[in-house]
Amino acid sequence: MSSANFQRPRTEDRPEDRPGVRREPHAGQPEGRQHGRRRGPRGGHRLPIAGVLRLGRPSDIWFKPALSVIAAVAPPNLILLALGRLDLAMYTMAGSLCALYAHNRPYAARARVLAWVVLGMTSGLAVALLAASLTGDAVVLVTVGALLAAAQKALCDATRLGPPANVVFTFISSAALFAPQTPGQVPGHLGLALATGAWAWLVGMAPGLLRPHGPERRATAHALDAAAAHAATGAADDGHARTRAAAAAAVHAAWQTLLSARATQARRALERLVVRAEIALAAPADTDPKRLRDWAGDLRGTGPVPHPRDLVDDDELLGVDAELATGRPSLRLRLRPLAPIAAHTALGCALAGYASLALGVGRPYWALVTAASLYQANLTLTWSRGVQRVVGNLVGVLAFAALVPLAHLTQAALVLICLALNFGAEALISRNYWLGSVCVTPMALLITEFAQVQDSGRLITERLVDTLVGAVVGFVAAAAVTNRRAGDRLGDALTAVERTRERAARLLAEPRPAPGALESARRGLAATLVDLRATADAAYGEWWQRALPEERVVSAEQCGHRTLAATVRRQGLLLDRDASMSTGAEDVRR
Repeated sequence: MSSANFQRPRTEDRPEDRPGVRREPHAGQPEGRQHGRRRGPRGGHRLPIAGVLRLGRPSDIWFKPALSVIAAVAPPNLILLALGRLDLAMYTMAGSLCALYAHNRPYAARARVLAWVVLGMTSGLAVALLAASLTGDAVVLVTVGALLAAAQKALCDATRLGPPANVVFTFISSAALFAPQTPGQVPGHLGLALATGAWAWLVGMAPGLLRPHGPERRATAHALDAAAAHAATGAADDGHARTRAAAAAAVHAAWQTLLSARATQARRALERLVVRAEIALAAPADTDPKRLRDWAGDLRGTGPVPHPRDLVDDDELLGVDAELATGRPSLRLRLRPLAPIAAHTALGCALAGYASLALGVGRPYWALVTAASLYQANLTLTWSRGVQRVVGNLVGVLAFAALVPLAHLTQAALVLICLALNFGAEALISRNYWLGSVCVTPMALLITEFAQVQDSGRLITERLVDTLVGAVVGFVAAAAVTNRRAGDRLGDALTAVERTRERAARLLAEPRPAPGALESARRGLAATLVDLRATADAAYGEWWQRALPEERVVSAEQCGHRTLAATVRRQGLLLDRDASMSTGAEDVRR
């Protein structure tokens, strides 16, 4: 059950999903199973409009990336302002924006992830600056930008980087492609990016001094809240399947967070609480939702970790050593299923850039960024993101028109306005992607004025053209290059669920399974069920493919959750209050 097998539903796309990114499922995401059935892939699709712009709840930690980006961006920009070298801000921003990443990771894992983010950002910038220094041919630069965007998208998805995922990488590298450059300047500019990237690393790690287990506590609290929401819904409630899927995803995400943290007594205590959330999933009727919510509230504070007193045997709870020993798939294996979305990104970005050039835009980097930001797990979500992007950019252009007179007063005002927009973008984007774009768009336009004052009318016109061209061409490319292997991956996910369920059933039938084996099988089955739900959601939102096995998916989920309930009872984690469940091993074999 490695982190490579699961991507937290985000608010991006995260992602942006943002992984993200936070960030929760976007408006317009397929609603999931309705009374046990889904709309089929042929003839039943309608591209959503009304719900795409609906605002959701803010992320629990919206203020962390918002404050981190201010702490990372402000010192370098103010130093450049004092030195009269704001023209170098684009290179320092490349490193500073690394502070947006990995806020949901335990600090030991965050240190590694942020280091890779800084290296990845600098590598993309290096390729872009080298290309800019060697050629001024806009067609060549657009081609390089499209290939970079595809590589960044694939790598961010394969590593489950999370929000803001590939969008910031593509924004920096695409803008750098059209920055005047000589080969001799490249090392110095890369040095600025690395230096500010190191500062961003320190900013990202600093909260660990005050709350060293903060990410683990938040992930566990989210799992408890999601399990409480599921326990509060009745089995006949229309939202029962939806809350179960959300709770299963939250529990699985909590395990991934805990397993990536160092083995400590605090982690052990949190593991007990995640087991309580799993018990609530297995037997919601036997669960007190208020108790789970109270524990979640305690975790969000600074007090000690609550300790459930009704768990039977601490040694029986986790097969962590066996699970960690399984390792994770290689990067090559994780990249293989992402070939379609990488092709979408490369083709869409290239065509968007060429079309923008044909319309007279001299630096069409925003068309590339717009196209790259669209591509989600399936065509339906890609459409939703395109609508959000266009609306956010159009409103953002109006905001730029209102702010630019203030920004032209002094360079200090320009810097302060950009800092405020940085904060606003991260504070708002978890509500809906379009709302964050309202701040991102004027910020990106104002950054171009760090070097010199630009013609505002031309900037507005080019941004509008780039946005519309990028969105339209990007979506057409996504529709033209469909992910026809989505059905194959759904079949693989179904096979994995059936295989792990059979293993759990065999262990249930044994009088004395090996220590930790049943726990490892239970968590393995939970992981494959979460992966099945994510794969099914992606497949049902993809167009122009053969009919999908809807009934088999429903049956696999129902049987899998019954088996999970049986393993919970067999392990003694829950008193058997339901006589019909006492023969769980017999039930799962039928």
